[in-house]
Amino acid sequence: MILDICPSAGMVTIRQYDTELKMVSLSSVRSSNSLISSTLPAGLVGLFVGGTSGIGEAALKKFAQYTTRPRAYIVGRSQEAADRIVAECQALNPSGSYIFRKADVSLIRNVDEVCKEIKTKEKAINILFLSCGVPSMDRSKTSEDIHLLAALNYYSRIRFIDNLLPLLRRASVLRRVVTVGGGGYESELDVTDFPALRVPQDKLRGHLTALVTLGLEAIAQRVPNVSFIHDYPGTVRTKLLDYLPEEMLRTLEFIPIDESGERQLYIATSARFPPADRVDTVGVPLGEEIGVATGTSGVVGSGMYSISSDCENVSSTVLELLGTMRRRGLVQEVRQHTEDEFSRATLGKAPSSASKQS
Repeated sequence: MILDICPSAGMVTIRQYDTELKMVSLSSVRSSNSLISSTLPAGLVGLFVGGTSGIGEAALKKFAQYTTRPRAYIVGRSQEAADRIVAECQALNPSGSYIFRKADVSLIRNVDEVCKEIKTKEKAINILFLSCGVPSMDRSKTSEDIHLLAALNYYSRIRFIDNLLPLLRRASVLRRVVTVGGGGYESELDVTDFPALRVPQDKLRGHLTALVTLGLEAIAQRVPNVSFIHDYPGTVRTKLLDYLPEEMLRTLEFIPIDESGERQLYIATSARFPPADRVDTVGVPLGEEIGVATGTSGVVGSGMYSISSDCENVSSTVLELLGTMRRRGLVQEVRQHTEDEFSRATLGKAPSSASKQS
């Protein structure tokens, strides 16, 4: 039994790990990352939403460190943090280009503006890395009337993916979306309260995690040449945990931020997580002892993955739960709800009769 925390949802949980799962060792992760420059082309383009702190910053710096002539877009709220991070990335890899775009991405209209700007600058994107969050557990809403926690963990991330799918699909190699959250913590979804405004605190993490995974599944079903990963990074000491009392933080065992960055880049680049079609280059070739991951459908290499903190598949129990929700039609319900929320937030349209959001 291990006490750990989901940074994006801010929840403390006692978790029984599946003893059948084998951890992808840090040495294997680093070995894979060291091959990026020789097995993937120069000029990879990555967009890091939430890249000015925490796990997003760590992943961005590893992207700069290991790639050849990368071009990285960094989206966040702090110009001061961005200036520091851009300088550090340039020191790690002077051949790279690092562009900051200041934005509050809790608002869908701001997400649309950022995506529109990127579309004018890029014809293709290789990696869309999403780690934006908020160090708060209250049920406050954005000015677009969306639950703030859900806006950052789900709605804005899905909007980024929807908007930028044409650029992802156009990449010649490595078309991948990584959203950092609670992969493996999926639980029952309250279909009467998708935004989680009334979901009890002890069920909040599982609900939001399932919402993200099913929302990604809905996209993955229609885009077989892009791979999608919802991963749990483990307990990493970031600003998102600042709301916890110091006495609780002292009881936790943290994954070092440098290791977290290595593992996130591995998830974003390894051939372990291919798209469903697997028709061309899908990432850094695998070592002898590591195989292709099992997707959320239970099929190896299915293109949509929920991944634990050790870069392994989630438990069979979670896969069974996801299968049950899928058979109940919740993937389609989540997608319809999401589209309704986007229409309401951006166009002022009322939800459709098909949406069960109250």
